[in-house]
Amino acid sequence: MLRPQDTATRERKNLNGLWAFRLDAEGAGRSAGWWRDGLPAAREMPVPASYNDIVPDLEVRDHVGDAWYQTTVRVPKGWAEERVVLRFDSATHRAVVWVNDTEVARHEGGYTPFEADVTAHVTPGEQARVTVVVNNELTWETVPPGRIEDTPRGRKQKYYHDFFNYAGLHRSVWLYSTPAAHVSDITAVTGLEGAAGTVHYTVASESAADQAVRVTLRDAEGVTVAEGEGAEGTLRVEDVHRWAPGDGYLYDLEAALVASDGTVVDSYHQSVGVRTVEVDGTRFLINGEPFYFTGFGKHEDAAIRGKAHDDALMVHDFELMEWLGANSFRTSHYPYAEEVLDYADRHGVVVIDETAAVGINLGLAGGIFDDVKRVTFSDETMGEPLQRTHLQAIRELIARDKNHPSVVLWSIANEPESDTPESRKYFEPLFAEARRLDPTRPLGFVNVMLAPAGKCLVSDLADVVMVNRYYGWYVNTGDLETAEAELEKELRAWAEGQGKPIIMTEYGADTVSGLHSVVDMPWSEEYQDRLLAMYHRVFDRIDAVVGEQIWNFADFATSPGIFRVDGNKKGVFTRERRPKGTAFTLRRRWNKDA
Repeated sequence: MLRPQDTATRERKNLNGLWAFRLDAEGAGRSAGWWRDGLPAAREMPVPASYNDIVPDLEVRDHVGDAWYQTTVRVPKGWAEERVVLRFDSATHRAVVWVNDTEVARHEGGYTPFEADVTAHVTPGEQARVTVVVNNELTWETVPPGRIEDTPRGRKQKYYHDFFNYAGLHRSVWLYSTPAAHVSDITAVTGLEGAAGTVHYTVASESAADQAVRVTLRDAEGVTVAEGEGAEGTLRVEDVHRWAPGDGYLYDLEAALVASDGTVVDSYHQSVGVRTVEVDGTRFLINGEPFYFTGFGKHEDAAIRGKAHDDALMVHDFELMEWLGANSFRTSHYPYAEEVLDYADRHGVVVIDETAAVGINLGLAGGIFDDVKRVTFSDETMGEPLQRTHLQAIRELIARDKNHPSVVLWSIANEPESDTPESRKYFEPLFAEARRLDPTRPLGFVNVMLAPAGKCLVSDLADVVMVNRYYGWYVNTGDLETAEAELEKELRAWAEGQGKPIIMTEYGADTVSGLHSVVDMPWSEEYQDRLLAMYHRVFDRIDAVVGEQIWNFADFATSPGIFRVDGNKKGVFTRERRPKGTAFTLRRRWNKDA
C-alpha cells in the first residue's frame, strides 16, 4: 500500500487534531447509529494519541470495548475530477469507518494502515463527516491475543504481553487525491554486481489500460541515473552509491503513467536504497560484508501520549541511539509508524521488523498474567482463527515495509511457544507465506527461554537464531557468575546445533534510576551495568553471535502488577529519556570515539 504524498498529480490533507470522542463500553453506539449525526455527549481527544492516559480517570485508562471518534473535513474544491481516498495509518486494534452515513471501511490489526476510496461519498468543496469506532478488545483470534473476563465490576481485558494495551488512533489520518488512472503499488528489489547496482521494479496500476509506465531513477542530487519503460524491468546504476549501515543513501524512483500524447497522468516517488542482505553460515551480511547488530528492543511508548507517533520524540530517540553508537533496533512487538522506518532509511539505521504476534505462549504468560493453566494451541485457545489473523498480519507488514532498505530481517513473532508439535504445525505455513511474499530477506522469530537449544521445534524454519535470555535476572538472580556459565553453555549449544547467526534480541535487568549499590544488588544501576558487561564478555567469546540488542531502550508502561513498579524498568534510559549509569558504559563499547 502506497503512502499518501504530494506530487505533480496528487495532493494530501492531514486530518490530525482534536476530534470528538466518546467511550462506549456497552456498544450502544453501533445500534443507535452514532455515525449518522454529531457524536452525542462527546469530549475532545487529540489524534494521534492513545486515549488511555489523556483523561485522569481509571475508567478511561482501563476501558474495554468501543471508542468513537468523529471529525469533519472540507474536501478541497480542486479535487472535483479526482479519486478521493481516506486513510488511517493505524487504529488499535480494529475499526469501522463511516463517511457521512455510509460505512466505507473495516480493518483488523492495530499497527498497519488501511484506506477506502470515498469518491462516491464526498463532494469536493463541501464538508464531510468522518466517524470511526475503534475497538481495543483482544481475543483468542486476535494478534496479539487475549481474552475478556466478566467481573462484578464489568468486563476486564486479560492479555499476555508485557506492555500496556494502549488504544486509539495512534498515527495520522489522511484524505488524499489521485487521478482515476493511478499507480497503486511499487515493489523495488535491489542487487549488486561489482561496482554497479540493480533495481528490479514492478509497478501496479488501476484504471490505466491506455497509459504506459515510465520509470526514472534519480540520485540524491536529482540527476537521472537510469530510465525504464513498462510495468516491470531492471535498472542498472554504474558506480552505485550503496545504502549501508551508517550511510543512508537513497535514490528516488519515480513511476509515471503516461498517456499516448506524452502527458503524465499520475506519478509516484518511491525512495530506494541499493543494498543486499544475506546469511552465510554464521555470518549476517549486508552488501557482502559481515554486520554486527548493536542496539535495542524498543517500544512506541511515552507519557501521556501512550503509543502515539510523535516526530520530536522519534528524532530524540534516534539521536540518543546515535550518541550511544547503536546501529539497529527491533520493532518490538509490532510494526512501528512508517515515519520511523523512513528516518531509519535516511540515516542508515538497521531494523528488524516484527509483527504484533506477542503473547502466543500460555506456558510463559500463564504464570505471569493468568491464574489458570491453559494449553497454547488448541481449538479452545489459539487455533486456526488466530493463525489466519497472523497470516494476514504478515501479509500487511511485508506489503507496507517491503521497500525500506533499513529493514533487513522479518520477525514472525516474539517469544511464542515453539517446543511442541502443535507449535511446529502453527508456524510452518507462516514461514512459507513470508518467504513467498519476500524471498529477498532473511526470516526469524524470537525464541524464549522455555524452548532452549535442542528443544525448540521451530528454529530450523528460520534463517537467523534470535533469542531473549535473562540469566542473572529471572533465573540466577543476583548470581552473575553462574549466569555467565549458563549463558555461554546455551549460546554454544545454539551455535553448534544450528550453524546460523545468533542475535541476542533481549537481555537486561530491571533498574531503578538512582538506586545504587557497591555489591551485585538487583534493581541497582550498578547491577544493570555488571549484568550487561557479563553478557558482552560471553558474546565476544562466541563467533556465531552477530548481534546484541538490549531490552530495553527506555522504561515503558505495562499493566499493573506487583512485579512491575510503574512499568518495566529495564530501560537504559528512563521513560523520560534520562540516562542510567550503564548508558555511558554502552557508549564506550559501541562508539569507538566516545
